[in-house]
Amino acid sequence: MLIAGMDAVMNDPVSESTGRCALAEPPRLRRPNREQSLLLPCCLEDLLPADHAARAVWSVVERLDLSAFSAPLKARGDEPGRPATDPQLLTALWLYATIEGIGSGREIERRCGCQDAFRWLCGGVPVNYHTLNDFRVGHGAALDELFSQVLAVLMHKRIVSVRRIAQDGTKVRADAGRHTFRREATLQRQLTEARAHVAAVKAQSDNPAADARRRAAQERAARERVERIEAALAELPKIGADQQQSKRPDVRAKEPRASTIDPQARVMKMPDGGYRPAYNVQLATDVESRAIVGVDVTQARSDHQQAAPLRAQVERRSGAKVVEHLLDGGYVQLAEIERAEAAGTRIYAPPQKTRNDTAGFAPKRSDGPGVAAWRVRMGTPAGQTIYKQRASTAEPVNADLKRYRGLAQCVVRGLAKVRCQALWAALAYNVMHFTAQLVT
Repeated sequence: MLIAGMDAVMNDPVSESTGRCALAEPPRLRRPNREQSLLLPCCLEDLLPADHAARAVWSVVERLDLSAFSAPLKARGDEPGRPATDPQLLTALWLYATIEGIGSGREIERRCGCQDAFRWLCGGVPVNYHTLNDFRVGHGAALDELFSQVLAVLMHKRIVSVRRIAQDGTKVRADAGRHTFRREATLQRQLTEARAHVAAVKAQSDNPAADARRRAAQERAARERVERIEAALAELPKIGADQQQSKRPDVRAKEPRASTIDPQARVMKMPDGGYRPAYNVQLATDVESRAIVGVDVTQARSDHQQAAPLRAQVERRSGAKVVEHLLDGGYVQLAEIERAEAAGTRIYAPPQKTRNDTAGFAPKRSDGPGVAAWRVRMGTPAGQTIYKQRASTAEPVNADLKRYRGLAQCVVRGLAKVRCQALWAALAYNVMHFTAQLVT
């Protein structure tokens, strides 16, 4: 009975007609129209929650003295010139971007147009990557003072003490390849060719039919190449002098070479055992709080002779005495230890092992009183316990900056600019870890 009823329905001509009409008409759909103009009300304050990291960064920046960044600005009062971008905004953008692991000015510019956090920071102010990149490396002294200012706030609130610091160095790959390193004869030949190219470009610029902007760009590129080669030639004597300090005869016998891309970079042994152009970044960390309290960038291929300069920098920034300095074996120099101990700083570093004394803890006849005290100290359980804090303090901080704050690769060229990149990374690290203390 049921089957018969279903057959009747299936054979009903009205049902077939109705089904065909329904299928013949296209379905009604809501399709996107991306060409229409919209007027959407938007309040920037509503874009971010109250506890967003960008708001925290801005709260910190608002409390800092950035007058050193504003001092060079010329558009003041009735003076001619367009208004400059607020240094507070540029500082906040670089700090927040570095915290987020963004190290490209172009990427920051892109996100300022599409990402809520960057749009909120900008507050409607347009920012281009030229302004961002120039600001990052154009205020080295002011940036160094800003780092000291943040450290002073943390010390004033008794969050940071430089009584015990741990130091560690890390090699940061330079923005230059090994194939860019040339000997003096090659550099002299390239300099002659580059100067001839500059003259040819200038002669071409006399042609009024050529595009003015293109001519200017070509002339600037040719001139900058000459300047880089001249800078590389100027670095050769320094590189040669460094090579003569090596204990290896094959290194001393090599003819010095300098890079035509980043003349101040040096070929260094990297953690993976390979040799590549790099800079030596030194960081000092407060053991108690794990705040970065000292930053330096050098061309030294090893960590020898790097302890005293960074310790002096920390004492200058903080106005306090470093009582205990934790170092790995690469920093050990007996003369430096003697000077540090005489000045009231106790060194914690592993003595070099010898054949007769496997640990090197026994004082030697040639040791001064400071070195002898250091050897005895490192042989005690208390000394070993303190020294173990170095690896758990300094090395994680270095790893954080290299992995998350963009310090694995130099994105700028030249010692001064690389130092700015390292300072931004260290400053962002401190702001990120001590935001609550800096705003209260």
